[in-house]
Amino acid sequence: MSRAFIDTIEPGDADARLSAIYARVLDPETGQLDNIMAVHSLHPAGLEAHFALYRAVMTGTKGLRKVDRELIALHVSRLNGCHY
Repeated sequence: MSRAFIDTIEPGDADARLSAIYARVLDPETGQLDNIMAVHSLHPAGLEAHFALYRAVMTGTKGLRKVDRELIALHVSRLNGCHY
Protein backbone atom coordinates (compact mmCIF):
# COMPACT_ATOMS: atom_id res chain seq x y z
CA MET A 1 0.00 0.00 0.00
CA SER A 2 1.43 3.39 -0.94
CA ARG A 3 1.02 6.42 1.24
CA ALA A 4 0.36 9.95 0.12
CA PHE A 5 2.98 12.61 0.62
CA ILE A 6 1.91 16.21 0.98
CA ASP A 7 4.38 19.10 0.98
CA THR A 8 4.02 21.31 4.04
CA ILE A 9 5.65 24.42 5.39
CA GLU A 10 7.40 23.83 8.69
CA PRO A 11 6.58 26.33 11.45
CA GLY A 12 10.15 27.68 11.37
CA ASP A 13 9.85 28.38 7.63
CA ALA A 14 6.41 30.00 7.72
CA ASP A 15 5.92 33.64 6.75
CA ALA A 16 4.25 36.08 9.16
CA ARG A 17 0.69 35.30 8.02
CA LEU A 18 1.11 31.52 8.22
CA SER A 19 2.95 31.81 11.55
CA ALA A 20 0.00 33.74 13.00
CA ILE A 21 -2.42 31.07 11.76
CA TYR A 22 -0.23 28.29 13.14
CA ALA A 23 -0.27 30.01 16.54
CA ARG A 24 -4.09 29.87 16.53
CA VAL A 25 -4.37 26.22 15.46
CA LEU A 26 -1.76 24.60 17.72
CA ASP A 27 -3.06 21.68 19.74
CA PRO A 28 -3.80 23.24 23.14
CA GLU A 29 -2.76 20.09 25.00
CA THR A 30 0.56 19.46 23.26
CA GLY A 31 1.46 22.86 21.83
CA GLN A 32 2.24 21.05 18.56
CA LEU A 33 0.93 21.59 15.05
CA ASP A 34 -1.21 18.58 14.13
CA ASN A 35 -0.49 17.03 10.74
CA ILE A 36 -4.14 17.42 9.75
CA MET A 37 -3.64 21.19 10.02
CA ALA A 38 -0.13 21.27 8.53
CA VAL A 39 -1.33 19.70 5.27
CA HIS A 40 -3.08 22.99 4.51
CA SER A 41 0.06 25.08 4.95
CA LEU A 42 0.44 25.79 1.23
CA HIS A 43 -3.06 27.30 1.25
CA PRO A 44 -3.45 29.41 4.42
CA ALA A 45 -7.06 30.36 3.64
CA GLY A 46 -7.87 26.65 3.42
CA LEU A 47 -6.15 26.10 6.77
CA GLU A 48 -8.26 28.82 8.36
CA ALA A 49 -11.44 27.36 6.85
CA HIS A 50 -10.56 23.84 8.00
CA PHE A 51 -9.90 25.05 11.53
CA ALA A 52 -13.17 27.02 11.61
CA LEU A 53 -15.06 23.90 10.49
CA TYR A 54 -13.24 21.76 13.08
CA ARG A 55 -14.11 24.20 15.87
CA ALA A 56 -17.76 24.34 14.79
CA VAL A 57 -18.05 20.56 14.63
CA MET A 58 -16.25 19.93 17.90
CA THR A 59 -18.04 22.60 19.93
CA GLY A 60 -21.35 23.18 18.15
CA THR A 61 -23.56 20.45 19.62
CA LYS A 62 -24.33 20.80 23.29
CA GLY A 63 -25.95 17.35 23.47
CA LEU A 64 -22.72 15.54 22.61
CA ARG A 65 -19.63 15.75 24.80
CA LYS A 66 -16.29 16.67 23.20
CA VAL A 67 -14.83 13.31 24.21
CA ASP A 68 -17.64 11.57 22.34
CA ARG A 69 -16.99 13.71 19.26
CA GLU A 70 -13.31 12.80 19.43
CA LEU A 71 -14.15 9.09 19.72
CA ILE A 72 -16.41 9.34 16.68
CA ALA A 73 -13.64 11.09 14.73
CA LEU A 74 -11.16 8.41 15.79
CA HIS A 75 -13.51 5.61 14.79
CA VAL A 76 -14.22 7.15 11.37
CA SER A 77 -10.50 7.73 10.81
CA ARG A 78 -9.75 4.09 11.62
CA LEU A 79 -12.53 2.93 9.30
CA ASN A 80 -10.95 5.06 6.57
CA GLY A 81 -7.48 3.67 7.27
CA CYS A 82 -6.08 6.97 8.56
CA HIS A 83 -3.11 6.64 10.90
CA TYR A 84 -2.44 9.43 13.37
